[in-house]
Amino acid sequence: MEIDIDRERCVGAGMCALTAPEVFDQDADDGRVVLLERRPPRERQAAARMAAGVCPAGVIRVRDRPGGSARAR
Repeated sequence: MEIDIDRERCVGAGMCALTAPEVFDQDADDGRVVLLERRPPRERQAAARMAAGVCPAGVIRVRDRPGGSARAR
């Protein structure tokens, strides 16, 4: 799994950081998403997918494997 984010579209809701705090955080200055692990280990992947799914702005993209197709969550 590989994760990409679009900080420019982030609205700072913080759902990602609440759902997968080992993978996502929020910037202390502007509240927007900070990606902590671009390639999370297997034990964190379910939470990362869930975080992508609950993001109200849809700024988290998950790819199942490098070189695979990206899916917006």
